[in-house]
Amino acid sequence: MAHAFARGAAALTAVASLLGSPPTVRGGELDELRRELDGMKRQMQQMQDAMRKQEETIRTLEAQRGKAKPATAPATAATALDEAVEAARAEAPAPTVAAAPPGAPPVPGGMPGLYTRPLGGRATLRLIDISTDILFAAGSSTATNDQLDSLQGGAHDPKRRGFTLQQAEFSFSGAVDPYFTGEAHVIMTDSSVELEEAFMTTQALPWGLQLEAGYFLTEFGRINPTHPHAWDWADQPVIATRILGGDGLRNPGFRLGWLTPLPWFSQVDVGMQNASGETAISFFGEGGGGHGHSHGGEEDEEEGGIGGRPAVYSDVANLSDLLYLARWANGFSLSDSLTAVVGSSLLFGPNSTGPDEQTWVFGGDLVVKWRPADNFRGWPFVTWQSEFIGRNYQAAAADPMDLPATTLHDVGFYTQLLYGFRYGWAAGLRYEYAGGSGESVGGRAADPMRGNRQRISPLLSWRPTEYSRIRLQYNLDRPQFLDDEWQSSVWLAFEVLFGEHPAHKY
Repeated sequence: MAHAFARGAAALTAVASLLGSPPTVRGGELDELRRELDGMKRQMQQMQDAMRKQEETIRTLEAQRGKAKPATAPATAATALDEAVEAARAEAPAPTVAAAPPGAPPVPGGMPGLYTRPLGGRATLRLIDISTDILFAAGSSTATNDQLDSLQGGAHDPKRRGFTLQQAEFSFSGAVDPYFTGEAHVIMTDSSVELEEAFMTTQALPWGLQLEAGYFLTEFGRINPTHPHAWDWADQPVIATRILGGDGLRNPGFRLGWLTPLPWFSQVDVGMQNASGETAISFFGEGGGGHGHSHGGEEDEEEGGIGGRPAVYSDVANLSDLLYLARWANGFSLSDSLTAVVGSSLLFGPNSTGPDEQTWVFGGDLVVKWRPADNFRGWPFVTWQSEFIGRNYQAAAADPMDLPATTLHDVGFYTQLLYGFRYGWAAGLRYEYAGGSGESVGGRAADPMRGNRQRISPLLSWRPTEYSRIRLQYNLDRPQFLDDEWQSSVWLAFEVLFGEHPAHKY
């Protein structure tokens, strides 16, 4: 009956939705992938159109058959219509997908394997999303451009009078096979090109487990694992920049997540990553983990540690020289229109001031969202997000600079409220504080990355469509390193997105 065609259309819809899921790109095959994907979509659209026409024909014939069956109607007329209906059904195209090659494993969930023709003797799953997201800002400040480099410390913040290309992000994501998905994100600015993330994620582990491995943003708190274009405000919170770095904490490694069987959403993450490089400033950082050099068993020292402390070379000799993560997040539905997620995070690893020195980073975060059940495309809404981050940095004694061993403490938080008051429009206010204790070389007050700091940032945001956004943001800063004088900055930030981008987390 007509239900068979509905099931067929549902199957095609499932296939089409799979074709829009995250992608993997293999070098020079990109153009061929896109051509084949477009061809598959056209064929599926033609099949769906043909099925809709067959459905209409069947409904028409069945309606006529119903009129032709009264007792006064000749039996031959009803019989003829029955035969016409059956013939129409027989002619309707059956929904099909490309057959999996011999020995190919099934797609989880019982769906047939969606494989294209083999390339070089191997069947390749051809599901791919490609997107580009551009962030661009214009503005001015009472601070000079040199001062703005420290005032707007995030690597992708608007940070100069005039115009700033915050970033152009090129994203590739998709299904590798029935067991893995993959993502790669490349960032371009007006002065550099860098790899932001490149990792794979498992899809079929038992017991609620999921493994992420590769080069990725560490799952600490709310801001760090989120790409800049997904932030509500146009710049990175001060405390996140100070402790996790202007580019965010990211390095090669793995993260294992466990979705617990508790009756509410509860996920535990543990991870291990390299502790070196410029993206791990609180640990080996730019001054350690391979940036120093050893000659004849003696260690060279160079600046680069937190607080201006000299950083020494420190190789990875054992597991204690790596960076470790633990995170626990819990989500609750407080009512039909109110939800909340509470998280706590912990990082532990070595730092660059000596072979036995360590850094602990800890944090807590909260997101509460209100959205009525009768919303229009997500509006109206209210989102309250807050995050606290602290760091204990054990600094070794530095004899050449006559610096005693000590522990530097840094803490800070931000809290922000965003109100979507009408479709496409939102207004918000963010407050930030950062401070600490323990002296930097030259004094903590003069250190842009450790001195006391406050910032207040009202925001007005407009989304003409889901693919573009315009934000007007005002920053009122009181930085201790600029003699506690208030600084004003105004930024008009633009965003455009084209292509299919992976969904972001809650």
